[in-house]
Amino acid sequence: MPPITILMDSDTKLIGNMAMLPLKTQFKGPAPRESGLLLSDIIDEAIYYFKANVFFKNYEIKNEADRTLIYITLYISECLKKLQKCSSRGQGEKEMYTLGITNFPIPGEPGFPLNAMYAKPGNKQEDETMRAYLQQIRQETGLRLCDRVFDPQTDKPSKWWVCFVKKQFMNKSLSAPGQ
Repeated sequence: MPPITILMDSDTKLIGNMAMLPLKTQFKGPAPRESGLLLSDIIDEAIYYFKANVFFKNYEIKNEADRTLIYITLYISECLKKLQKCSSRGQGEKEMYTLGITNFPIPGEPGFPLNAMYAKPGNKQEDETMRAYLQQIRQETGLRLCDRVFDPQTDKPSKWWVCFVKKQFMNKSLSAPGQ
């Protein structure tokens, strides 16, 4: 899998100080469509490296794509909290859909846990674009995570994924304490 810095090029659009990278997705949103040359995208990379990255207490941000990767990694943690309680893949997919479209804070809003590292959108249009892009990421990440987490033989969540529920990447969480 190529490192994310290869996916980040000079014409990558930014929202706030987050990279708006191409996604392989069927969900509607502002993400640039991948050109067909893209074998993996930022979501694939976040899922692939999640088990290693979740142990980081600090993460050096080298470019705007890293902020997108951090957000997805934190979102995967939120997904796993929900998926561990699911008894089947079908139930997991419903939970992921609900979590993906549920109202959530974006950078600059109270309740967003990483306001110190993320720039607030510059105007109302940028705000709407960021919210739509993050929702598109959330929906696609949840769907792809179900492919990885649920064992096709038993239709149950894999213990090799669920065991990471208690880990907190950078000691942060996208949900409020106690959720």
